[in-house]
Amino acid sequence: MRRGFWVDVLCATAMSAAMIAASPAADPDAGKKKAELCIGCHGENGISQMENIPSLAGQPDQFIQWQLVFFRSGARKNEQMQPIAEQVDNDDIRNLGAYFASLTPPKSTKPDDNPDLSQKGAQAAVGRRCASCHTDSFAGTKAVARIAGQREDYLLKALHDYKTGVRSGGGMAAMADVAYPLNDEEITALAHYLAQL
Repeated sequence: MRRGFWVDVLCATAMSAAMIAASPAADPDAGKKKAELCIGCHGENGISQMENIPSLAGQPDQFIQWQLVFFRSGARKNEQMQPIAEQVDNDDIRNLGAYFASLTPPKSTKPDDNPDLSQKGAQAAVGRRCASCHTDSFAGTKAVARIAGQREDYLLKALHDYKTGVRSGGGMAAMADVAYPLNDEEITALAHYLAQL
């Protein structure tokens, strides 16, 4: 039964990706209009003010698109996102990706209250080779998330979810391999460091 589910998910994902790739150019203005659905949780201009909710501003276009496809197909589970993702079609997904990618990403406005923890986080980022996927500036690229300046609480949650296998869909295998051996101190340090960037 599980095998059939994953076959369906893979087929749905492949078909959605093919439809997105074959569609005309994205319209960020249409994406902005559709993003009114997102403001309640992800904030004005894609900068979240809610605990454990990620900021979307400045995320790579393809990353946004893939996550919406994963939510819509059920490959990535989230009670709040699933019904919303089911309301967006392929044009919406493409437009939302372009819109959020066009926004100025969040940047920490407070001085670092724990530079020692940031230094440990920077060392953990090097040791776990985070830049090999997320780029040297941690701005992400293509289907890889921007993690620089992301909410610290959300980074903590995401790393714990990858470590425990709660999170699936997009990058799961790579992130599970990275997160599984992390201890709580490393996760805390990484989240703090990345949020300060």
